[in-house]
Amino acid sequence: MARSLAERLGVEHVELDALFHGPGWTEPDPDDFRSRVAAALDAATDGWVVCGNYSLVQEPVVWPRADTVVFLDVDRSVVMRRVVARTLRRVVRREELWNGNREPWRNLWAWDPEKNIIRWSWTRHATYRQRYRAAADARAHPHLHFVTLRTPAEIATFLATAG
Repeated sequence: MARSLAERLGVEHVELDALFHGPGWTEPDPDDFRSRVAAALDAATDGWVVCGNYSLVQEPVVWPRADTVVFLDVDRSVVMRRVVARTLRRVVRREELWNGNREPWRNLWAWDPEKNIIRWSWTRHATYRQRYRAAADARAHPHLHFVTLRTPAEIATFLATAG
C-alpha cells in the first residue's frame, strides 16, 4: 500500500524494514537506525511515504517530519490471511526481502514472534491497533492528520483518490 501511495504521489517510498534488517538479518544499533531513517527522509526532497511502524523511529524521527499518518486498522482475520499468504509465497519462491535476506523455512515453525512474522502479526495486532488509536486521539502530535482505513475497499478508494 505504501509503495502504491508513493508512486501515486510521485514521492520516495522509504521502507523501514530495508533500513533495519542488514545482511544476515543483522540489526543496527538504535542510534544508527535513527540516523539511517533521518538520512533517508532528508534525502527525499520532494516528499516521502514511510512504510513501517518501528517505535524506535516513529515518534522521534518520522512523525515530527510527517504531515499525515495512514493507519491500516484492518480486522485481524484480513491481516492474518494476507500475512500467511505473503509469507508462504516468499518462503516457497525464495524471494529476497532486504539486503539479501530471505525468510527461512524454519521460521514458519518458530514460536518466537521475533522469528516468525505470522506469529508476530497475530500477537501484535491488538497492541498496534491500540497504539495508533491512542496516538490519533491524544493529539500528542497536533500537526499530524490521522487517516484510518478499516477495510480493503477503504484502502482502494484512498489510493484511487490520493494525489
